[in-house]
Amino acid sequence: MPIALITGGSAGLGHAFAHQLASDGYDLVLVARNADRLRGVAEGLRIQYGVAVEVITADLARPASRAGVERRIARRGEGAVDLLINNAGCEVYKEFGAATPEELQAEVDLNISAVMQLTRAALPAMIDRANGAVINVASFAGYLPARGSAYGASKAWVLAFTDTVAASLVGTDVRAIALCAGRLRRPGAGRQRGPLWLDAEDVVAQCLSDLRRGRVMCTPGWLYRGLVGVLESPRRTLRLLARVAGRSRSQNQAIRPSAARPRIRRERNQD
Repeated sequence: MPIALITGGSAGLGHAFAHQLASDGYDLVLVARNADRLRGVAEGLRIQYGVAVEVITADLARPASRAGVERRIARRGEGAVDLLINNAGCEVYKEFGAATPEELQAEVDLNISAVMQLTRAALPAMIDRANGAVINVASFAGYLPARGSAYGASKAWVLAFTDTVAASLVGTDVRAIALCAGRLRRPGAGRQRGPLWLDAEDVVAQCLSDLRRGRVMCTPGWLYRGLVGVLESPRRTLRLLARVAGRSRSQNQAIRPSAARPRIRRERNQD
């Protein structure tokens, strides 16, 4: 069975990804901070879908805790991760000047550093076996952030980062996609009607469908899709140019029989 590793997999969008992928026949590795909740979710998935579920309790904002997850993602052979979902994230609900440096740094460490380092851990093995994918959960706030929020800037980074990674993967049979999520309905949270509010299950289904189609960006919901369509015009042009350049590189390599498939340079682990 293929294996998906989901950060923030015990609640919200990560929980919805876990259910959808388990129903699709994936074994799972779930990463979250709350050990009790994580174990409860894992047991429910095992019973409901008959899949294997591994749990890793980790605070991805902390380098020492994150290192163990990186090692799990980088595993090769049996137990290798086929799909990485960088879903875990946090938002400091204060204006920038009122937030403490520690709060802001934790937001950057989780929303940016963890996404970058876990993606870097996953790609070498995926490229070597010519199979795999990375989903990076961004946010509509990456385009229109709330006043004084550093969160929107971190999600704008996720969008740009995924673009650059996806462009580097052309010709490798490994894919990367950014999920530009809008507001999600939460059970028991009162009135959440209208096009601004989306069901997590629908968001996940759209993202996985767009991933299969080879898209680099997924924006569920007609309202968000329309707004992003306007804001994304320059970036869509750059994506097209990157794909054309990537195909050109692949063709040149095919002409030279000695050319090897592109690989990410390996560096010795310093941990």
